[in-house]
Amino acid sequence: MAWPNDLQVALKEWAIVCDALSRGRQMILLRKGGIYESAGEFEIEHRHFLLFPTYLHQNPAMLKTDERAGMTKLSAEPQKIEISLAGEITDIIPITSRATMDALDDEHIWTSPLIDMRFNYRPENPLYLLLVRAYRLRHPQTIDNTPAYAGCKSWVPLEQVIQTTNAVAVLDDAKYPQRRNDILQKVAAGSNPPSSSAAKGPSEF
Repeated sequence: MAWPNDLQVALKEWAIVCDALSRGRQMILLRKGGIYESAGEFEIEHRHFLLFPTYLHQNPAMLKTDERAGMTKLSAEPQKIEISLAGEITDIIPITSRATMDALDDEHIWTSPLIDMRFNYRPENPLYLLLVRAYRLRHPQTIDNTPAYAGCKSWVPLEQVIQTTNAVAVLDDAKYPQRRNDILQKVAAGSNPPSSSAAKGPSEF
């Protein structure tokens, strides 16, 4: 799918996570909802989107120690929001075991309590791992944070179109596939942990 020239839909995410995506520190997101199954394949509402940073619910206890200093904690969402990052979802993976997320511990900035919270929230719904290729916009835009954008929702249709032409990939065409492959291998390893007998090595007679 070709990279779009403009976008008008944004995914709301903690500002500190948006920052991690913009630095290449992280290229995964976790989601429940906004995803459906069509023709036997998992799909999401929007494969290309802008990142809409949020501040109010950020919690330093949910972040690894070395990431907490970069978090901005506000008592309310700001009146203006800078849109400077876009994303493309390349993979959608259902996560059925905690061991899978344990295998990915070095791929994200979250602590175990946040992972547990994501698993425990609406446990009847599957948890999805999204692999996201992030792009820095050539011309970031500051927009009004209108009441229409408020509330606990993942997707927000913006009131204005934002140009995304010539956005620059955070991870280039060599680094992103390599990192993606590493993550997929970790997911596979976490989904199929070695049995206790296999962990001990071959039996000796």
